[in-house]
Amino acid sequence: MEHDRRRTRAWVLHPEIKSDEQRRVPEPALAEAVALAAALPDLDVIGSEIVRLQRAQPGLLFGSGKIEELAERLHDSEIELVLIDGPVTPVQQRNLEKAWKVKILDRTGLILEIFSDRARTREGVLQVEMAALSYQRTRLVRAWTHLERQRGGLGFVGGPGETQIEADRRAIDEQLVRLRRQLQKVVKTRTLHRAARAKVPYPIVALVGYTNAGKSTLFNRLTGAEVMAKDMLFATLDPTMRRVQLPDGPEVILSDTVGFISNLPTELVAAFRATLEEVLGADLIVHVRDISHEETDAQAQEVETILTSLGVDEERPRLEVWNKIDLLSPEDKDAALARAERDPAIFSISAVTGEGVNPLLAEIATLLQGARHEVVLDLSYAEGDKRAWLFRQDVVQGEDQTEEGFRLTVLWTDKQAAQFASL
Repeated sequence: MEHDRRRTRAWVLHPEIKSDEQRRVPEPALAEAVALAAALPDLDVIGSEIVRLQRAQPGLLFGSGKIEELAERLHDSEIELVLIDGPVTPVQQRNLEKAWKVKILDRTGLILEIFSDRARTREGVLQVEMAALSYQRTRLVRAWTHLERQRGGLGFVGGPGETQIEADRRAIDEQLVRLRRQLQKVVKTRTLHRAARAKVPYPIVALVGYTNAGKSTLFNRLTGAEVMAKDMLFATLDPTMRRVQLPDGPEVILSDTVGFISNLPTELVAAFRATLEEVLGADLIVHVRDISHEETDAQAQEVETILTSLGVDEERPRLEVWNKIDLLSPEDKDAALARAERDPAIFSISAVTGEGVNPLLAEIATLLQGARHEVVLDLSYAEGDKRAWLFRQDVVQGEDQTEEGFRLTVLWTDKQAAQFASL
């Protein structure tokens, strides 16, 4: 009981703004927001609801009548924290906190809290800390009385002196500079590790997908690892890699990545880019979908959008895995299996029961047989475009300068070799 008393009592609101053409279907969006809140161990979600409004009010987000109605409900339920599933401006946050006498956290703040709670690697911790500071910097808008104070100058120059808000912003900027320097060192080390891995002629298979699609469960089944796999959003954050011997196929490196999510906070995009660098260098991308989810198509589209924004080549070989068929009704399961059979790049599986996994592994082995091979290329100084293309493809293992130009050791696929020949 003592543990329960220490948990923060929270209420989740999903504003459905009619004027927002990009708005999501409210019921599954609210369910996802509640699942996000449940991903933090020290929160106790007491209630949740959809708040429908024509348009967002600039100062308070909601209308005055709805604010009064919610204030009574929050007070009666002894709520300490309200999570609003969407963007909340600093002014709206300040005004709602005054009106409801609770702490307000928007979607960005909540996801940052989860990332902060889950990050384990040095790089992950630094990325999340930078994202949190960038977010905090936008909140410095005289939300509290101490930010309205003026720090007196030394008297050498006229003027009111430096305001507290400016000092706080400057302190955050200085801390961001320090973190960027630390991160550069970590990234440099990781780049060396990637280069060392690239010299090992194992193809890389990257699992990607919306958060909670079952990537880690599939990863554990294929590798025998014990990566954290729960029915929880963002159960795993830091990428995990294992070597796997495919049945009747090559050895591969399997990479389990952080789950994607819609409306990813802009502050975390850089963290995602760094975490997903392995995807950019993968020989095969396996997109894992939760086919039992009512918004599975929208989630799949979100994943494709993020992959495109990361610069993943559309021509990169990929498979689509419809996971969790064990959760479908018999009729829906038969329909999913029939649809998947018509497309050779789609596989219906259950990572929990193992159903459908063997045909998936057989296809991965077929695609990756002789996936990458090493060659030495001699390029003249005039062939700078070809050299630049090779580096963009991340296939160069080593380079020496010769009298005529460059000698490059390249580890690439037959497809990349054909593309290079056509340049």
